[in-house]
Amino acid sequence: MPNTDRRTLANAIRALSMDAVQQANSGHPGAPMGMADIAEVLWRDYLQHNPANPKWPNRDRFILSNGHGSMLLYSLLHLSGYDLALEDLKQFRQLHSKTPGHPEYGYTEGVETTTGPLGQGIANAVGMALAEKTMAAQFNRPGFDIVDHYTYAFVGDGCLMEGISHEVCSLAGTQQLGKLIVFYDDNGISIDGDIDGWFTDDTPARFRSYNWQVIADVDGHDANAIIKALEQARSDSQRPTLICCKTTIGFGSPNRGGSHDCHGAPLGEEEIAETRKALNWPYDPFEIPAPIADAWNSVDKGQTLEALWQEKLAQYAHAFPEVYAEFKRRTEKALPEDWSQTKAELLAYSRRLDAPVATRKCSQNALQILGKGVPELLGGSADLAPSNLTMWSGSNAITPSHADGNYLHYGVREFGMTAIMNGMALYGGFIPYGGTFLMFMEYARNAVRMSALMNQRVIHVYTHDSIGLGEDGPTHQPVEQLTALRVTPNLHTWRPCDQFEASAAWISALERNDGPSAFILSRQNLPQQSRTAAQEEEVFKGGYILQDCDGEPELILIATGSEIMLATDAATELSQLGTKVRVVSMPCAEKFAEQSHSYQEKVLPNKIRARVAIECGHKDYWFKFVGIDGAVIGINRFGESAPADKLMELFGFTKENVVQTGLGVIKAQRH
Repeated sequence: MPNTDRRTLANAIRALSMDAVQQANSGHPGAPMGMADIAEVLWRDYLQHNPANPKWPNRDRFILSNGHGSMLLYSLLHLSGYDLALEDLKQFRQLHSKTPGHPEYGYTEGVETTTGPLGQGIANAVGMALAEKTMAAQFNRPGFDIVDHYTYAFVGDGCLMEGISHEVCSLAGTQQLGKLIVFYDDNGISIDGDIDGWFTDDTPARFRSYNWQVIADVDGHDANAIIKALEQARSDSQRPTLICCKTTIGFGSPNRGGSHDCHGAPLGEEEIAETRKALNWPYDPFEIPAPIADAWNSVDKGQTLEALWQEKLAQYAHAFPEVYAEFKRRTEKALPEDWSQTKAELLAYSRRLDAPVATRKCSQNALQILGKGVPELLGGSADLAPSNLTMWSGSNAITPSHADGNYLHYGVREFGMTAIMNGMALYGGFIPYGGTFLMFMEYARNAVRMSALMNQRVIHVYTHDSIGLGEDGPTHQPVEQLTALRVTPNLHTWRPCDQFEASAAWISALERNDGPSAFILSRQNLPQQSRTAAQEEEVFKGGYILQDCDGEPELILIATGSEIMLATDAATELSQLGTKVRVVSMPCAEKFAEQSHSYQEKVLPNKIRARVAIECGHKDYWFKFVGIDGAVIGINRFGESAPADKLMELFGFTKENVVQTGLGVIKAQRH
């Protein structure tokens, strides 16, 4: 019978990891082998989870931020009793397997978030810890701490080199997230080799400056040292903790351990055989003897933990039935029961508004109604709240001493803000939204992509959407950003032209539970458009006929946002010249693409080839709507610093140019 001491149990992780990577002939065995001893202590002694119910609301969250070491997590899930069979480990990195190269949210039970882009995992963990603290403040009652758990994360040197880790860890210290515990795998190795040539930061000093508790120089291969560090970490309720663990990458490999040679490549059959001898692991590939498997299995323990919590929850439900109902609704990610009334109130308000308003203000107007009706909305801005207008009259700032709020001041941290929002959405109980200028979406680009990749209901609010912001110049004037957003799979990008379209964007984003939305909003005032009831319904389809002519149109003008005004003005003049014109508003091209072919044909009949698209952004995206016979009035270069009206004239965003371009397209069609 095999020995089931801690090192042997950790060696089960090492063996599964090196075997799976070898079978796939691809992957990263070094980190799993190096962090196995830390993982064994955390998962077997401390982690509060239930493999039989991976979605138990009060489970601890575990994030493998250094996601390239995915076999560490897959080994832990398999050994603990999650629905991840040995055969799944054998399919590591294979098509449609439950064990992809990096942990992917939604593929495997127990994987809390997609990690791979370094630094974003720890950012998600900060979001989860913030969500836990805020949910606890909102729902716990004396004697009933129904939200009471930790967030644990593993990070490597790469995560800490990435700038996003500075953004989010600084904020975590400011917010005093005492239930966030991070293990730093301080092995001194990255892909290129020994990090002394490019990463010589005093990491403990850095985190102390963030107001973290730092436990330095922990032997990551000594279970007793790890236990002592964890006990110290959990004793500090005011500060997040960084546990700096000295480890050997590829621990157990006689010839490749401690070297970058085992970072991102299989050990090889001969080296694996030598490693088995060094670890005293005399078993065949993927073989886990029953006593070791039994010592690892956490199902009974997890079910007991959840049963105790469920008992407390039942008492809570009896004592506080209304609060319990709200807790249950929010953790199940359902909209409020009276959502239809809130929606109707917002649309009624939108119809009444008749004064010109900037669409960033239209968004805030919507929040005034939605904020009262959808309490799980949790807003924020990257130090631009007065410009983004992301605050409403009921906004209540979350602070270290006041977690019972609904608004976060993120500071100038666009990337960190967006990745933190992803963590909050994954955690549940909140629908996060956050604002910045459209231009500075670029800082957050990869986290926006991750919200789409993970199908999370995150709302990205981007204002100052074009050269219309004027004198700030090309550094602040977005050109290519709209295209970047629109070509991101599973992201709905809305560029509304008035209050009704802005309200529709918010409603659509909230009703969508399988992906994020982005709002592209103007600084300048825009006129309200009149619509029939039928047109109002079609706004939600992403593209619709806003203004039409009698009979079949000769020309279709397609526009979004601030350029709708140009299109309608030009259409009026063209009509006076005897030209039949249709104006199509396209606030969300992705939603329009989801509609039936018959609806798309109704709005944009294939036989009408004379088309002009108008938008203050890069031209290329719009050619799929206007075709090679149409024209696009857009921008294929960077802007200039000047008053907005001068820039609009310079770049051809004038009624006269739209008219002449439209007539030119019609003439070309006739020839």
